[in-house]
Amino acid sequence: MIELIRTNSMDPDFRALVILLDKDLRIRDGEDHDFYAQFNRVDKINEVVLAFEEGVARGCGAIKPFGEGKVEVKRMFVKEESRGRGIALKILSELEKWAAETGAESCVLETGKKQPEAISLYQKAGYRFIPNYGQYEGVENSVCMMKSLI
Repeated sequence: MIELIRTNSMDPDFRALVILLDKDLRIRDGEDHDFYAQFNRVDKINEVVLAFEEGVARGCGAIKPFGEGKVEVKRMFVKEESRGRGIALKILSELEKWAAETGAESCVLETGKKQPEAISLYQKAGYRFIPNYGQYEGVENSVCMMKSLI
């Protein structure tokens, strides 16, 4: 059974999962990795969800404030051996619930074209494509998405 825990970015299980995530992204992003990495700092994220199964952290995700009435979904990851079982969708749902509790009206996110399983997950969860925002404007390999929470 999957247990979801709300925590923050100082949690050692979250930090360990982020290391695995960054290893995966370094391979997928190739020479673009350093550009993306600068926007993925975790030192000041106060809303993190961890998914545990049998006492082992299997996946994570986070949200952070993003302008008026919005949060940005960050650092979504599930260990490779735990994928395909709905864990990411559970994490995302819990993040959306938490976002709504904080008063957010929508979630935005950026993912990469080289992460088709992430794009599929977000579409399944009701996210729609939007123009690339902020630092991702004009970035060929970026995909930005949004979901209304109201």
